[in-house]
Amino acid sequence: MSPDEARRASRERGALLHPPSAAVARVFERTLRTAAGDVGVRIYAPGGTDLPALVYLHGGGWVLGDLDAPDALCRRLANAARCVVVSVDYPLAPEHPFPVALEASYAVTKWLAENARSLDVDPSRIAVGGESAGGNLAAAMALAARDRGGPRLVFQVLLVPVLNYAFDTPSYAENAEGYRLTRNEMQWFWSHYLRDVADGANPYASPLRANDLSRVPPAVIVIAEFDPLRDEGEAYARRLRDSGVAVECRRYEGVVHGFIPMAGEVDSADRAIDDIGRALRTAFSR
Repeated sequence: MSPDEARRASRERGALLHPPSAAVARVFERTLRTAAGDVGVRIYAPGGTDLPALVYLHGGGWVLGDLDAPDALCRRLANAARCVVVSVDYPLAPEHPFPVALEASYAVTKWLAENARSLDVDPSRIAVGGESAGGNLAAAMALAARDRGGPRLVFQVLLVPVLNYAFDTPSYAENAEGYRLTRNEMQWFWSHYLRDVADGANPYASPLRANDLSRVPPAVIVIAEFDPLRDEGEAYARRLRDSGVAVECRRYEGVVHGFIPMAGEVDSADRAIDDIGRALRTAFSR
């Protein structure tokens, strides 16, 4: 299947799913000019001033996804965490391979920090987060912000994240097929995202391979039991702890990759949203 065919199929599947959509005081879009090209953002503002903010990066294996895909989830996160959510329509692979999506997302985060007051955002309380490939970008952005001296991030939310270019863990063997996300699909996504195999060793593509994970923001990591990515998420949590980073790692039993956007229809997803909101509120109150 080509990327365009996969995108059409993804949109068709999305049209069949209608998770409940929560009301948010104000939702609007902007287009930002960055070195990686024009990047669209959708901003969810729950009302108020001097609010914390979460930069959110959608899933889809770096190849699929748009601003509509995580809309219901972003609304729930804005209300649960009482924060502004900035959802990023980052450039997709293979047309824009690694590291374009990361650089575009980093540029949006830098823009938010520099223009926070105009959006009623407190620039000292910005977090990053994302699901699956978006979780990969969020973890990589936390590393990049540390390495580049900013913007300052206070928290990272990694939801069933991709963290390593490798397919040899027990969770890949146990969940290779039959549990929504398959090993073959992950290999396909990686083949379109990376320019070459050598990119897979770059810590901005595979954060689990970073030599140094110290001085990155505290994290909450959400893991699904029946997910090829389960083991790398839990390994990343251990690496963060060993590096002195506060991390809360939660495994949700009996669910598959991509369960979180089904909040409102799946009990485990509702619990996960509550847990994420609580973790963000705690991080923003420090």
